[in-house]
Amino acid sequence: MTATLTSERAPAGVFATLRATPVAVRYLLGGVFINQMGAFVQTFLVLYLTARGMSVDHAGLALTAYSAGAVLGSVLGGETTQRFGARATITGAMTASAAVLAFVPWLGTPGRFAPLLVAVAVAGLVTQAYRPAAALLLADLMPGELRVLGFSMMRIALNGGAALSPLIAAALILTNWNLLFWLDAGTALAYAALAFALLPNSRAGRDSDEPAESTPAVRGTAAYRALLHDRGYLAFLASVLLGSIVYVQYTVALPLKIRADGHPPALYSAVLTTSALVLILCELKLTTYVKHWRPFTAGAGGTALMGLGLAGYGLPLHSTVLLLASTVVFVFGVMISGPTMFAYPSTFPAATRARYVAAHQAFFGLGLALGPTLGVLAWVALGNDVWWVCGVVAAVAALCARVGIRPGPTTESTEH
Repeated sequence: MTATLTSERAPAGVFATLRATPVAVRYLLGGVFINQMGAFVQTFLVLYLTARGMSVDHAGLALTAYSAGAVLGSVLGGETTQRFGARATITGAMTASAAVLAFVPWLGTPGRFAPLLVAVAVAGLVTQAYRPAAALLLADLMPGELRVLGFSMMRIALNGGAALSPLIAAALILTNWNLLFWLDAGTALAYAALAFALLPNSRAGRDSDEPAESTPAVRGTAAYRALLHDRGYLAFLASVLLGSIVYVQYTVALPLKIRADGHPPALYSAVLTTSALVLILCELKLTTYVKHWRPFTAGAGGTALMGLGLAGYGLPLHSTVLLLASTVVFVFGVMISGPTMFAYPSTFPAATRARYVAAHQAFFGLGLALGPTLGVLAWVALGNDVWWVCGVVAAVAALCARVGIRPGPTTESTEH
């Protein structure tokens, strides 16, 4: 259902929102959490392959192949969702992911590097393809007034699973490295079964309260031509790309800074724990307020605040308290901008919505893929000054968000 609620009728608090959340959304978010809890490949692929005797160069190339496949998977996921529906896309993508991942240990030897590259690229492709479908289904099921909160809940499910994933991986590695891939395949298969059995057969292409003939389908290259001619949305995508590149420096350049400043590695663990706790405990409550802001205010303001937190890492003070304070500012910026930025593509016309969501996911994934390489190169060239560059880039991303996010709903009124 896509009918929206007026602000007077919508639940305002966290618990009221949770009670108002449709059961199908709870199943969807549960599947996202289960799948993310077993998402080991991108994090541990390099370590796994080097432990199996491959060179660092080959391991890095395999990770690049996985990341490239993931970027293309967003486009594939949007297209299959538009044509076949969200449930079919999630079920098919997760089933294919389980099948490919189960065979990676058999290919993870120096003599089978070529087929391994193909396998990890396909794994990235099909694993990422579920995300546009999940986003579209969430947007379709959540009432319009609660949509931003719904995306906040999805981010919490992703972050919660990601927080548990390294702990589970550490236990598996002590037993057998191959268990990483087999459990990853198992969680993907569990998500596929959950989607097939419990999620509604929602299809993209029209709003559920509109007759089919009132929303003609936009197929093939016509939908992408419309997107490429949408200058506002291109500015939004530029914001997503730049924002994700600087966002990922929190996991790339920050540990390099902590080591260069002479801090123990435990400090980085404390930073990660602090950010995870703030996100999980505060984001949903904060979003109950932010959802009343204009979308461009939340997107641009949160991105600018994120950049301010990153710039704080560049202050010439080797203080643990300052480091943690900058992290809190950074995380609050992410919490303010994230749900709105992820919900915004779902406000476009139903006939083209899947492609808009897929483009957003692809640009976000591209930024996450480019960010580590760019961050390491920038750190080598600039050292601690890299944080001032991050602040400037985040400011540009905030400006793009301000220009690119339209001030009102693009397709739906607040009442039907």
